[in-house]
Amino acid sequence: MFSADNSLTPGGSRSKAIIPVGVLYSVSGHYGGIGREMLNGIMLAIEEVNASKSFNFTLAPVIYDPGCNLDNYYRHCHDLLYQHGVKHIVGCYTSASRKLILPLVEGADALLWHSARYEGFESSNNVMYLGAAPNQHVLPMLDYVINHYPAEIYHVGSDYIWSEEIDRIIRDALDARGGTLVQSQFLALGDTGVEQVILDIIRRRPPVVMVTLVGISAYRFYRVWKTMEQEHEFLRSSSIVRLSLTLCESEVAMVGADALEGYLVSAVYFQSIDNAQNRQFIQRYRSRFGENATTTVDAEAAWMCGHFLAKGINRCGSDETSAVREAVYAESLSAPNGITRINRENNHASLTPRLARLGKDGRFHLLWQSPAPVIPDPWLTWSDFSL
Repeated sequence: MFSADNSLTPGGSRSKAIIPVGVLYSVSGHYGGIGREMLNGIMLAIEEVNASKSFNFTLAPVIYDPGCNLDNYYRHCHDLLYQHGVKHIVGCYTSASRKLILPLVEGADALLWHSARYEGFESSNNVMYLGAAPNQHVLPMLDYVINHYPAEIYHVGSDYIWSEEIDRIIRDALDARGGTLVQSQFLALGDTGVEQVILDIIRRRPPVVMVTLVGISAYRFYRVWKTMEQEHEFLRSSSIVRLSLTLCESEVAMVGADALEGYLVSAVYFQSIDNAQNRQFIQRYRSRFGENATTTVDAEAAWMCGHFLAKGINRCGSDETSAVREAVYAESLSAPNGITRINRENNHASLTPRLARLGKDGRFHLLWQSPAPVIPDPWLTWSDFSL
């Protein structure tokens, strides 16, 4: 249990208990842009919590930047747990980094608040999963594509756990519906040699291309595709459907809407969601990070991590792992993406799937959204692969 310090501050008010929170996002390196969005999200949440009179504690972030280096993730996580004594870490973008530090987190009986959408097939008692599970972002995309386009998909992704597992899910779903995974191509994280992959796409002429590249590999792919359109008519044809499970608003600003127009994206959050919670979120985000700042699914998920953590601590009156975990199950959050809860059965969040297409204006225009939050099924045990 913790208790607030009863001493008076110079202004005459009681001081608050200070709870350290580890923050472990790569803001430098080849996917540092996404890490920056996640850092922004958790920092905004922490500042909102600390400014609120509803909480008798202050969250004190202890921030590390692993620089997209797996060895650094392990070392920094160890420091957070054993030098800084944190019991809660918000962080990790890639599944490789999450799986690397998970034994450390479990060994210390801490909680990792994981904000990235991921491949599923995991459920740790020491992780709160606020990112979308496969039945909340992969299957809705495949359902839409298979019902509207030829079920022949060419998949290009980054060579790590997430893309490889997504590839398997795509293959199983297509097999169940008589579709075909035309080809799977994987590039090492940070690899920008995309020309040969695009030439292979031109040669095979698939009706659908799915992109799960991350970071600078993805940005290079989008730009080179646009450049090669001048010489290859197929690349600029309206008959080819381009999909992404990673593209977000901040990346559109970096790459340019002209190279990304028409991409169909699956996510639980888009800046274009029209509800009061999202309008307020955008306003607060821009007030904090600049009037041109764009909110993203990654920033929103990290923001939810901070608010759920604060709600759990406030409900149980402790920052102890087991007490916070139990308390969070009783909480809900009116988030920009919709009403969100964390499920006791698997520590994953109920989220609202959405599909959107990028327009000429650089905005994601919603095509479809689930009428209600979808219960997470990380193991795909009750999801119907026949869609």
